[in-house]
Amino acid sequence: MRKRREMSEFTLSFLDVICCGFGAVILLLMITKTVQPQIIEASTVNLEGLVADLQEQLFEIRGETRFLNRDLNARKEQLSEYKERIAILRGQLASTKSRYDSLQVETSTNSIITEQLAIARQSLTEEQKRLMAGLEVTSNLIGGIPVDSEYIIFVIDTSGSMFSYAWDRMMQEIDATLNIYPNVKGIQIMNDMGNYMFSRYRGKWIPDTDGRRRVIMQNLRNWNVFSNSSPVEGITAAINTFYDPDKKISIYVFGDEFTGDSIGQVVDTVERLNREASDGQRRVRIHAVGFPVQFIRAANLQTTGIRFAALMRELTYRNGGTFVGLNDFRP
Repeated sequence: MRKRREMSEFTLSFLDVICCGFGAVILLLMITKTVQPQIIEASTVNLEGLVADLQEQLFEIRGETRFLNRDLNARKEQLSEYKERIAILRGQLASTKSRYDSLQVETSTNSIITEQLAIARQSLTEEQKRLMAGLEVTSNLIGGIPVDSEYIIFVIDTSGSMFSYAWDRMMQEIDATLNIYPNVKGIQIMNDMGNYMFSRYRGKWIPDTDGRRRVIMQNLRNWNVFSNSSPVEGITAAINTFYDPDKKISIYVFGDEFTGDSIGQVVDTVERLNREASDGQRRVRIHAVGFPVQFIRAANLQTTGIRFAALMRELTYRNGGTFVGLNDFRP
């Protein structure tokens, strides 16, 4: 009986241990049980879906961007065409306004009394007499303009005001001046900045032929190069380049305003460059025609026109020439 009791106690203790062990395992499982892996997996799935949506939106935005870029390029081309049309229309407007302003100017009481450029007297050289042989000339003046110069230089104001308002009349004056010189040894065309119309004749005389005169008038029609509206640079460049004590040269200045600083300084500079010859006369004669552009455009612009007239009167007086101020644009 004692042995059986001992066997029974041993058996119960063992079972208790076994049960407690299983209970402990179950308790550990219950404590450590978590759903975190499921949450991470769900979050990953949600983020992948969001990335897919964002990629789809990105593709749509890229497609819209390409479309907008094409539309932008088309609008830029259209804008360029509009700008070109505006430039053309502005040119037409300036031409129309020039003709309109010309029609509004009152008739001159003595339009071009001296038939342009009544110039101080000069005696004919033997060379010019030979060139004029066969012509019935009883005086050294034709229409008040001498024909004894062997070389002529035109210094033309190519500023916007001249080109827009007085260009047609200026071309008529150039043509009339050429007509009173049937034959000369050389011609040169410069703007008031000293730029040459024909670059291949830079520093050289253009041969005087009928064909060359026609080319000069044709090129002059559209010769609109930069100008600072001051004849000083062109006059000094002409004298510095072409002054020759053995040649009789006439410079014709066509302009509408003087924007320089000092009239006296310009006069002194030209007088120093255009030295007197042995006979006491200056070999380069300076003549000028003033166009009333600034007086027609606006009253506040008349100052530069008045200064041009004052400068040209003094220069032509000191250099054996004559200044003619026009009071309208009609021939």
